[in-house]
Amino acid sequence: MKALKEFTIPFVGLKEGEHNFEFEIDNTFFRNFEFEEFNESCVKASLKLLKKSTLLELYFNADGLVNINCDLTNEPYNQSINDDFKLVVKFGAEYNDDNEEILILPHGEYELNVAQYIYELIILAVPAKRVHPGVEDGTLKSDVLSKLEELSPNGDNTEKSSEDIDPRWNNLKKLLTDK
Repeated sequence: MKALKEFTIPFVGLKEGEHNFEFEIDNTFFRNFEFEEFNESCVKASLKLLKKSTLLELYFNADGLVNINCDLTNEPYNQSINDDFKLVVKFGAEYNDDNEEILILPHGEYELNVAQYIYELIILAVPAKRVHPGVEDGTLKSDVLSKLEELSPNGDNTEKSSEDIDPRWNNLKKLLTDK
C-alpha cells in the first residue's frame, strides 16, 4: 500500500487543535483496493482532525460522483455520493480496531493511514440496489427494459373474460363456495 502514502497523516508533529486535509479520489485509489465496480469516480474526501492531549477525533466527509452500472439495465449512470463518518483515536497498550467508531493505537505510533476509512465511507455510501434514475421516472429507453416489458405479465393478458373460461371450471368453483 505504498501507493496510498498520501493518505498517511503524521499526527505527532501537529499542534493541538483543528487540522483539515483534502483528498481527490478517482479510480486509481480504488484499484489499490482491487475494487473495479466503478466505471469512473470523482469524489472529494475531506478530513477534519481535532487533536487533543489524549486522543484524536477524525471527521470524514465524502462528496462527489461515481459512475456505476444499473442493476436492472446495466446502463451506466452517475450516482451522487455524500456521507460522513466520525472516528475517535485513542492510545493504549496494543492496536485494537474491534469497535468501528473507536480505534486504539499503541503508545509509540506517530502516524495514521486513513485510506481504508475513506474507501469504506465511499463504498458504503453507494446504495445496495443501483437503479438508474431513468428507470424510476420512465424516461430511460433501453433494449433490456423493452424486453422486460415485453416479457412481463400484463393484467390484460392474464385475466381472461368469463366467456373464455371452460364452463367445467365454473362448476368446480361452485364447490368452493357451497360449503
